[in-house]
Amino acid sequence: MKFEEIISDLQKKIYRPVYFLMGEETYFIDEITNYISKHVLTEVEQEFNQSVVYGRDLDVATLLSYAKRFPMMANYQVVIVKEAQDLKNLVPDGRVKEDKKEKHPMEAYYENPLKSTILVLCYKYKTIDRRKTYSKSIEKHGVLFTAEKLYDNQIPSWIDNFLKKKNYTIRPEAAVMLSEYLGADLGKIVNELSKLAINVPAGTEITPLHIEQNIGISKDFNVFELQRSLGKKDVFKCYQIVNYFGANTKENPIQKTIPALYSYFSKILMFHYAPDKSRTGICTALGILPFFYPEYLTASKNFGIKKTRQAISLLRKYDMKSKGVDNATIGDGELMKELVYQLLN
Repeated sequence: MKFEEIISDLQKKIYRPVYFLMGEETYFIDEITNYISKHVLTEVEQEFNQSVVYGRDLDVATLLSYAKRFPMMANYQVVIVKEAQDLKNLVPDGRVKEDKKEKHPMEAYYENPLKSTILVLCYKYKTIDRRKTYSKSIEKHGVLFTAEKLYDNQIPSWIDNFLKKKNYTIRPEAAVMLSEYLGADLGKIVNELSKLAINVPAGTEITPLHIEQNIGISKDFNVFELQRSLGKKDVFKCYQIVNYFGANTKENPIQKTIPALYSYFSKILMFHYAPDKSRTGICTALGILPFFYPEYLTASKNFGIKKTRQAISLLRKYDMKSKGVDNATIGDGELMKELVYQLLN
């Protein structure tokens, strides 16, 4: 099941006896867990029927003793196991015990879970093999969900969809600003958007100015604007931005700027080699919104294939320099100025 489907079912009070939530993107796992924690039981029911435990603090036998209890004066009891990946022997190895020919106790439970228990297993940063019998039992009777990390180029669209659900819209350049500045950590992004929502009324279109005023990202001096200025070969603007970066290295570290520029020039190279040069073909190949097509078209004209390859080579060189290779004296601010000078010439 997808994240949206799970939340939709929960909102309709369609509950499953087991929720095995696994994977790298902890935001999705936390959102499902928090919804179950807050909405399945009333506050009075929670006092007797909701347990939150940690994997490192219990064993399988203790977990099953929780899961097999019956609710008190409620239709359900909720058992949430946080950091379930730390619970030893939680995942069956698929082998049958030689002495008693018995299944692993968790596998037996997955095959016949107690319907009045909602067992939530938060198995973060890891996954289990979906081909195993116990995995199929979880899927048959419950929910087996893999929370996958989003790719960087998916983040702006995710931000857009997230804000729409909150009755906001956002300009494409503002969404890209956020994604470039905050990366792919959805929890961090949601935290910053929640702060913004406190000061910006619902129904507003979020602009770069809102981002600057409420989150602290400069709308004029950021890596997104540096990319755009390099693509246009706007020398004056490029040096304005790198001078700002040099004076604010903590907020604009070179180790964060170079990977963003590398991604940008890699897309320009992809532009050159894309078999379909139409707007739709380029946007699909590069994984960008149509709004940004003119920018990449301009950049492809200013940076031909040879020049783009040279830019990528320079970025690799200065990435190593920023890490101390063949560089013992030049600071990050000066390195960025050197790099931008060479990219422009």
